[in-house]
Amino acid sequence: MAKEIPKWAQDEIKNAKFGKPESITRTGYILEIYDKDNKIDVQLYEEIEDGRRIITLDLPKKSKTVDLMKGVVYEFTFNSVKAPLSEKLVELLKKEMEIEMDAIYQFELTQLEAMDVGSGTSSSSESEEE
Repeated sequence: MAKEIPKWAQDEIKNAKFGKPESITRTGYILEIYDKDNKIDVQLYEEIEDGRRIITLDLPKKSKTVDLMKGVVYEFTFNSVKAPLSEKLVELLKKEMEIEMDAIYQFELTQLEAMDVGSGTSSSSESEEE
């Protein structure tokens, strides 16, 4: 049975203070496309700062999800922002929820390029700049 997160913890998560964006480039492929939310889940070949290889990317408002293809290898360039959590919240998540997490991350796609894996060159370039 899922445990309730105390109100103070919910408030801290909801009001998390994010730092400056860091631009990251990784290769991988799209696992799922969420048209309604304008997001994609991607599997990266190289891990990010916290060790994950699967992340959810927010797409720029101007991008069209119909142009994206699952399973195609892309080079993703995205901004990563991090909001550290208090030690009190980290302990609560670890002891009560069995979740090891010390920060909240958000990722926003800035550029996407399909890779031609067979020849080692990129086949198309699609800038997603806002």
